[in-house]
This record gives sequence, structure tokens and C-alpha cells, in this order.
Amino acid sequence: MSALYRLKGLEYSYLWNGKQVPVLKGIDLELEKGCFTCIVGPSGTGKTTLLNLLGLIDTPSNGHLEFAGEDVTHLPESEKENVRLHKVGFIFQSFYLIPTLTVLENTSYFLPSLGYNHANAQKVAMETLDLLGLADHAKKKPLELSGGQRQRVAIARAIAKKPAVVLADEPTANLDSVTAEKTINAFKELQKSENTSFIFSTHDSHLVSFAKSVYRMKDGMIDNTKNQEAK
Repeated sequence: MSALYRLKGLEYSYLWNGKQVPVLKGIDLELEKGCFTCIVGPSGTGKTTLLNLLGLIDTPSNGHLEFAGEDVTHLPESEKENVRLHKVGFIFQSFYLIPTLTVLENTSYFLPSLGYNHANAQKVAMETLDLLGLADHAKKKPLELSGGQRQRVAIARAIAKKPAVVLADEPTANLDSVTAEKTINAFKELQKSENTSFIFSTHDSHLVSFAKSVYRMKDGMIDNTKNQEAK
């Protein structure tokens, strides 16, 4: 199977009080297309930063980043936006739902930019909401929902456009065990039907148990790799 990501010596730091603060300290990693991968480790080790680099939200300070066979280390912002729109789905801890839009409108938000007409965008969004058990909430606004329901809307928005990869930061953190199980099954179904790659930052041991590859981060570096058979 061909590589989705190749990272070589990837570093990231930020400026604080006139000094560079290192976050990632030289990541070497290769992730295959169709992967179901978890990145684990204590808070503050750089997991979210790594996802932001993979999603071309942040730019590496040093090193090399390749996505789908293309060097994307220093792409212009306009080209990054195009990659993010067409190929990457994000699930953020903070949801970033638009409060004035309905659940259905939030879910279908990116689809017109991908060439969907209104009817098809609504159809795909409703199918995605139904997959996540949210079809009955389609006309509600985000503030009318619980935290777990809002998390699922954020998930629906990410997967509705059927991206090449979904990057998810603690996607099951706000979900009860039954809902988390259904959500993980939805991820696995999309992985199987669309060959979508999933890369999670997580503390959820249950989600980790479904992963084929688990990478542990410590002090801004990959500490070790554990391979396991996915369920």
C-alpha cells in the first residue's frame, strides 16, 4: 500500500518572550493510505501540533512533509487551502460549529465548494447525520444540542465530504460509551467503503483498541510504535 504521509525530521517551534520553544523535535513517520492510526501520549507532548502539521494548518519549522506523494512542506497558503478543502477532514476538540446555522447546514457547509448542488449537498448531509444518529436533530442549532451531539455534528461535517484523510483530535472525548462505539463503527465503515484514512489524537483506550497502528509521543518525539490487528 502506498504512503499517504511521509515525515522526515519534522520539527515545530513557536516564539515566546523572544525565545523559540520547541514542540516537535524531529518526527520520522510514514503513514499508509487507508490507515486507522492513533497517536497517544500525555497532554502537552505535541499530538495536536502534529495533527495541525498533517492538516497543513501549521508550517514546519524544519524537516520534510509529504502528502499523497507531494512535497507540501512550504506550500503557499492558497494551495494549502485547496488541499484542506478537497482532501482533509478535521474534527477539532472545540467543534468550531457555526452557531447561526442548523445542524444540517453545518454538516453540508463545505459541499457546495466541492461541486455539490443544493439538493445533493442536503442528501449527503442527511445521510451522514443518519449514520451518526443525528437525523432527528437536523433542523436544530448547535446551542440546542448537548456537548456529545455537537461533537457528532463536527464529525459529520468532517466526513460528509468524503476526504482522503480525517484528522481527529479526541473525537470520542465528549461521547458516552454507546455513542462512542457507534461513532467508531461509522469511522470503520467509511474507511472500508471509501478507503478513507483516519488519524486520531486520543486518550481513549477503546478507540485505540480499534487501531491498526498506534504511535506514542513523548516530549515532542515518537517514542515507540505498537502494531495490532484492527477489529
